[in-house]
Amino acid sequence: MNGFIEWIEKINGMVNSVVWGVPALILLIGTGVLMTTLTKGFQFTHFGHMIRETVGGLFRKKDILKSKDQNSISQFQALCTALSATIGTGNIAGIAYAITMGGPGAVFWMWIAAIVGMMTNYSENVLGIFFRRRNEKGEWCGGAMYYLRDGLGAKKHCKWIGKVLAVLFSIFAVVASFGIGNMGQVTSIRESVQSIVSFTGNPTWDAVIIGAVIMVAAALVILGGIQRIARANERLVPFMAVFYIIGAVIIVGMNFKLVGPAFASIFTNAFSFKAVSGGVGGALIMQAITWGFKRGVFSNEAGLGSSVMVHSASNVKEPVTQGLWGIFEVFFDTIIVCTLTALVILTSGVVDLQTGQSFSGATKLGLAAEAFSNSFGVVGGIFIAIAVTLFAFSTVLGWSYYGTKAWEFLFGTKSTVIYKVVFIAVILAGATLSADLVIDLSDTFNGLMAIPNLIGVITLSGTVMAITKNYVNRRLKKGGSDESPLLSHFADIQAEQEKALREEGN
Repeated sequence: MNGFIEWIEKINGMVNSVVWGVPALILLIGTGVLMTTLTKGFQFTHFGHMIRETVGGLFRKKDILKSKDQNSISQFQALCTALSATIGTGNIAGIAYAITMGGPGAVFWMWIAAIVGMMTNYSENVLGIFFRRRNEKGEWCGGAMYYLRDGLGAKKHCKWIGKVLAVLFSIFAVVASFGIGNMGQVTSIRESVQSIVSFTGNPTWDAVIIGAVIMVAAALVILGGIQRIARANERLVPFMAVFYIIGAVIIVGMNFKLVGPAFASIFTNAFSFKAVSGGVGGALIMQAITWGFKRGVFSNEAGLGSSVMVHSASNVKEPVTQGLWGIFEVFFDTIIVCTLTALVILTSGVVDLQTGQSFSGATKLGLAAEAFSNSFGVVGGIFIAIAVTLFAFSTVLGWSYYGTKAWEFLFGTKSTVIYKVVFIAVILAGATLSADLVIDLSDTFNGLMAIPNLIGVITLSGTVMAITKNYVNRRLKKGGSDESPLLSHFADIQAEQEKALREEGN
C-alpha cells in the first residue's frame, strides 16, 4: 500500500511540475497578454468606467446590490462569492512563501500577472454570461464547460473537442474542490485555531470539535443553494476584507519609514540589477518571475475558469458588465490585498530586503504571523488566526458552489444534493486526518482546469472582441451607436435580455 501511495505521489509530482511549471505559466500569462492586446488595453483605457460601474455604483444602482429575479443573484453577491474563493490563505501564507522563495522582486511579477490576468478574468466572465443557460429550476448555469461545449463546440469540426474539453474541465473542478477548496482550507483553520486555543487539552479531540463546528456551519449555508451562499458571502467577505486591510494598513503605517525601502527592494530585485550581468543574476530574475507569476495566478485564479461559474449566476444582462466585475476581482485580490501582505512582511523586519530570506527561518503562515506579531505582539498571532479562519471558511463556501456546478454539468441538477452531502462530510476528514496527498492531487487538478479553459478563451477571443466592441460603441462612445446589443449566444435568451434592457431604459 505504501508503495502504491509513493507511486501516486511521484506521478502527481511529475504532472504538477508541468501543470504549474514555466510553460503553463507562460500560457496563463500569455493569454492575458493576448486579450489585453486584442481589446487594446481595455483594463487601462476603461479603468475609470470599471470603477464607476462596479464598486462606484454600489449605492447608485439598485440592481448591483439586489436581484429582482429569485433565480439569480446580484452583481455584488456574485463578486463576494467569487472573492470568497479567491481571497484565501494564499493571500497571506502564499505571499510570504513567494517572497522567501523568489525574493522581494516576486511581488513585482505578481503585479504583472494580475494586470494581464484582469483581461483573462474579464474574458472568462464575458463568455460565461454570453453562453450561459437556465437549468430546470430556472437558475443560471455558466462557466468554462458551457462556452467550451456551446462556443468552441459550435465551430467547424470542433463539436466533439468542445464536449470532451467541457467534461474534462468539470471533472478537474470537482476533484479540485475537495482538496484546494475543502480539505486544504479546513486544515488551515484547524492549525490556526489550535495555535491560539485548546478546548480539551487533546489535539485530536480539538480537531474533531473544530471540524464538527465548521461542518455544521458550512452545511447550514451550502444546503441552502446559491442564494444562501451568496447572502452569507455578501456579509462575510466585506467584513473579513476590511478587517484584514485595516490590520495590515496599521502595521504598514507603524513602519512607514521602511515603506520606501520595501518598494525599492521590490523593483530592484525584480530585475536583480546588482547581478544582472552574470548567470546568477539571470537565475535570480527567473526565480522572481516564476514565483511572482505563480502566486499571482494562484491567488486571483485568473485563467483557471473557476470564478466564472458564480459570476454567470448574476442578474446582469450585459456580458461586459460582469466582465468589469472580473477585472475588479483581480485588482482587489492581488493589487490590494496581496500587496498589503507583502508590505507588512517587508516592513516588519522579519526578512532581508535584499534576498527575501526569513531571519528566523519561518515561511508561509509562520512568517506572516511573525510579521504581524512583531507589531501587534501576541495580538498579532490571534489576528492572523482569525483572518485565516475567515478567509479559509469563505473559500470553502465559494468552492462548494464551483464543485456543485461542475457536478451538475456532468450528472444533472437533481444529483447535486449527492455532491453537497459528500463535500460537507469531507470537511470533518480535512480537520482530523492527514490530507497531504489529497491536497497535492487537487492542487494538480486545480492547475489542470486552466488548460481546457484557456483553449476556450483563446479560440473564442474573437467573440470576446466582438462583444466588447459592441458594448464600447453603444455605451462608451459619444452619441452611442444604435446597433443591437450582443447579450447571448442563444436567440431566446438574447430576446429576453434585450427586452429587459429596454424596460430598464439602457
